Amino acid sequence: MTRRKKIYEGKAKILYEGPEPGTLIQYFKDDATAFDGKKKASLEGKGVINNRISEYMMTRLGAIGIQTHFIRRLNLREQLIREVEIIPLEVICRNIAAGSLSTRFGLPEGQVLPRSIIEFCLKDDKLHDPMVAEEHITAFNWASPQEIDDIMAMTLRVNDFLCGVFSTVGITLVDFKIEFGRLWENDFARVVLADEISPDSCRLWDSTTNEKLDKDRFRRDLGNVIESYTEVARRLGIMKEMPTVIQGGRPSNDDDHRASNDDDKE
Repeated sequence: MTRRKKIYEGKAKILYEGPEPGTLIQYFKDDATAFDGKKKASLEGKGVINNRISEYMMTRLGAIGIQTHFIRRLNLREQLIREVEIIPLEVICRNIAAGSLSTRFGLPEGQVLPRSIIEFCLKDDKLHDPMVAEEHITAFNWASPQEIDDIMAMTLRVNDFLCGVFSTVGITLVDFKIEFGRLWENDFARVVLADEISPDSCRLWDSTTNEKLDKDRFRRDLGNVIESYTEVARRLGIMKEMPTVIQGGRPSNDDDHRASNDDDKE
């Protein structure tokens, strides 16, 4: 069996070389981390669920004209993606006060914000992903002014889309973290959505009870993490394609196990 070269391993995903130039294989692990990796666990089946939810979201976003790195899902834990140059920023879009926003500004958790707020953080765990302003981004050449404009416009479109999708199944989108990359074609690069969209990267509350259905269940030791992730998938109507969500399997360098990266958003 042909062995695949590991390109990068993050906290929740692994990237392997793809079958063709310009492609990678993204493998979703069961590992869960919080607080810059200080809290860790393995939650059986989490990678399977996140792979499927992220495929669903990326596919639907592509259908409305938002370009992404996603090509197709290969199996329970793997996706074929386009190789992109990751822009070293975490882009956080907030609709409701929660997490670090509540802490920084003394806002009660659950307070609806006057409008959606976009924040940028530098992707660097050693520095605890510090928040940065557009001045920092352009001064240090992490992204150009045009790229920032494109990122903000795409983030607001993603937010509008996700809010609509989740609201129809009784889920409130509190906030989410996404990443972008440069897809190069000769000397020209365009910004595309990368990484993943899943309960690992979104705050999702039941619209009636405000029960948390996301990674905060792990951060706050609320329990039933996999059950909550599975409930999100069930409401989205994709569980019928995942009859055995809790399936193990550790990544190797085989053809059957390739993969990507994750960054914790508080």
